[in-house]
Amino acid sequence: MKRKNLYVALICLSLLSLNTSAQNRTYEGPNKMNTWSITGYGGITKFFGDLTEYNGFKRGDNEKLTGGWGLSINKQLSPIFGVQIVGFNGRLQGSKAGHISSITNHEYNATFNSPSFVQVSLDGTANLNRLLFGYKKLRRWKVDAHLGWGIIYYHTDVDYINVTTGQESSFSTNTDASSKTAGKWERNGSTYTREWVMPVGLSVHYELTPRFDLGLDYTHNFVNTEKLDATVGGLSDYSKQAGIWTFAKGESNNDAYGIATIALTYKLGKNAVMAKKGKYDAGSGRYHLRWANPQSLIPIPYNPTMEDADSIAKANMPKPVDPRLYTDSDGDGVADLFDKEPNTPIGSIVSGGGVAMDLDKIIRDAIKNNLPKDECEALFSNIEFDTDKAIIRNPSKETLSKVVELLNMRTNCRIVLVGHTDARASDAYNVSLSRRRVDAAKRFLIRAGITDPSRIIIEHYGEYRPIAENTTVEGLQSNRRVEIKILPNNTIRSTYPAGFRP
Repeated sequence: MKRKNLYVALICLSLLSLNTSAQNRTYEGPNKMNTWSITGYGGITKFFGDLTEYNGFKRGDNEKLTGGWGLSINKQLSPIFGVQIVGFNGRLQGSKAGHISSITNHEYNATFNSPSFVQVSLDGTANLNRLLFGYKKLRRWKVDAHLGWGIIYYHTDVDYINVTTGQESSFSTNTDASSKTAGKWERNGSTYTREWVMPVGLSVHYELTPRFDLGLDYTHNFVNTEKLDATVGGLSDYSKQAGIWTFAKGESNNDAYGIATIALTYKLGKNAVMAKKGKYDAGSGRYHLRWANPQSLIPIPYNPTMEDADSIAKANMPKPVDPRLYTDSDGDGVADLFDKEPNTPIGSIVSGGGVAMDLDKIIRDAIKNNLPKDECEALFSNIEFDTDKAIIRNPSKETLSKVVELLNMRTNCRIVLVGHTDARASDAYNVSLSRRRVDAAKRFLIRAGITDPSRIIIEHYGEYRPIAENTTVEGLQSNRRVEIKILPNNTIRSTYPAGFRP
């Protein structure tokens, strides 16, 4: 294999390895997007310089159609801007009849041939149709302007006829003398000239599938030399080899060449998808940043109307709590929701289900059996107080005395005293008053001889747990109370969800 072709292969392999290591990188926007692609080019080349015919891109008499191929690795930085590394290999040729040397005034018919140039450049791209028309028009089309800077390696063969003298000959820049132009590159025993080049071009692509795009590209390459065709305007005389190997500047502009190609792009990345009729679905896969606007993948925020908000609130509203859970119509300490006898007389001692019970009979049965029962029966009762008083009434003292007798026989029971007030004072005062009332009941139980005072638990709520309206005399009296609850020891707390406890 020729060394020139080996270098071309090495350049292509290095670009491919660079792309392979980076192809899984994605655009870090609101949704992951693919950003890498690879493009292959193939087309025709056209030289523009001293040895060419400019009339309608006409080829000279000995000039043949030339071409080239290329490869680029593309990275899309945004929906509009991107960068690409581009490599080209191709052939250039030019011919001109009637070239006049200003040195000898001889007329020449000359043809140059650059059989294999190699060019590598770094280009920036701008998506013109997105800039001009936005994202909703020409969705499947991509019009890119690209501009870059790179380097070209070439050598030139020239065949000429001196029309004035009839001399016919040729020469090549594949000699050591070519180093006088702009340096040299040793390859396969030949000397190649190295020069800077600036490619400027325009490409039009159409999105065929989620993976492939097809397009046309034209790139005009401005080379930083007049000697791509080994001719420096009228200063060059082929027979005398004058003005060719020096740095003399002629009257002509620097050389250039164009390359028009068909471009096929393969879009890299995972789960590639494409928009359908401008519709995007971020959950279907990854769109390519070459074509999609990241903002199109952001769902439109939902702003509910008042009707929507009302329906949502109603749908999520918790079920209403049964009001019987918070009412105790007969004031026996058992909420109406669980009260099996909601109309027991005031002052009755009731079971946990709200059924009236005879405390004297319970005590007599316990004494008759001479042993406490293993289980503790839940009993509830209330003792009432006068306005702004914490003094226990005599009827309530009788009840408390019986409770002490029962608790002393059944040591597996405990007593909970819960203090309440009516609403005719401040909150802080009523809480303090309810505390004094349960303290008074606790002192009475201790003085009455309860064997284990630690079984007495007190809670106080002030006016926060009324059992009747605070608008009538009877309601106020019902709310001035201390609830008595006899419960098994295995129930740690009272049934109230919260309260003030010592």
